[in-house]
Amino acid sequence: MGLEKTQMKSFKEKVFEIVKKISRGKTMTYKQVAKMAGLPRACRAVGNVLNKNYDSKIPCHRVIRTDGSVGGYNRGRQKKINLLRNEKTI
Repeated sequence: MGLEKTQMKSFKEKVFEIVKKISRGKTMTYKQVAKMAGLPRACRAVGNVLNKNYDSKIPCHRVIRTDGSVGGYNRGRQKKINLLRNEKTI
């Protein structure tokens, strides 16, 4: 069990590292983030990691679904839409 926590922590850190690098006006999909973090099929895991993020230095609102829809956001879906519109991403 300890190994699993270490692996998840490592995945979580990778996800945050990747998402921190998404510049204003750009987006990535959950799938792209998962692939870059080394687990290409872990799209939902990326969403779960980002759902628990409240650090404003990690712009998780810039991660969207593969179909182009915005997906969820821990501060509310409408807030995510407003942030993306403000950044002229959507």
